Amino acid sequence: MQTALVLEDHPETREWLSGIIRQAFLEISIHEASSLAQARQLITAHQFDLALIDLNLPDGNGVEIISEITRSSPDTYCVVATIFDDDNYLFPALEAGAQGYLLKEQTTEEFIRNLQGIIKGEPPISPTIARKMINHFHSDIPQSDKPDLSKREKEILSAIAKGLSRNEAADVLGITSNTVASHLKNIYGKLNVSNRAQATLEALRLGLVRP
Repeated sequence: MQTALVLEDHPETREWLSGIIRQAFLEISIHEASSLAQARQLITAHQFDLALIDLNLPDGNGVEIISEITRSSPDTYCVVATIFDDDNYLFPALEAGAQGYLLKEQTTEEFIRNLQGIIKGEPPISPTIARKMINHFHSDIPQSDKPDLSKREKEILSAIAKGLSRNEAADVLGITSNTVASHLKNIYGKLNVSNRAQATLEALRLGLVRP
């Protein structure tokens, strides 16, 4: 991680989030914005590796900027940082392209740990949000329309949906971390997704994993 965008309208919270990023990724360059308008100017002028985005902003919803970043800069890793944990905020953000969703109620240490997990391929998702994602979906999709996943692949998907890291899933299932990574690659292909957050969302939508 070399460059980051922090979109947050409250100065003290913006400073807190920027400090978290600096602790998580040493020597990272951070640009700050307090509105969608400022953020749009920055994403036009700069390429960001990470974007930490609040949702409730003076001139609109942060979901708008997530969609714009996903279209114009798909390599940027978008993470929501918000106080809102209800479905009306969570699922539109994920569908727009957010790869992480963190609640501001978490401690500084938890935020740092979650963001550092990105480097290991672990999407930063608060435990409360992971449980909400699991509980939300009740699928009526015909079995014939669901991807053909092996028992092991379903076990790994279930572990991911519960917020476990790759290493934690490996420990629980009694396999190696490399084996989990190999299965994840196959799962991505079968679900036609490109990251763990999208895989979790799609698996829950299809009813491939249950609470």
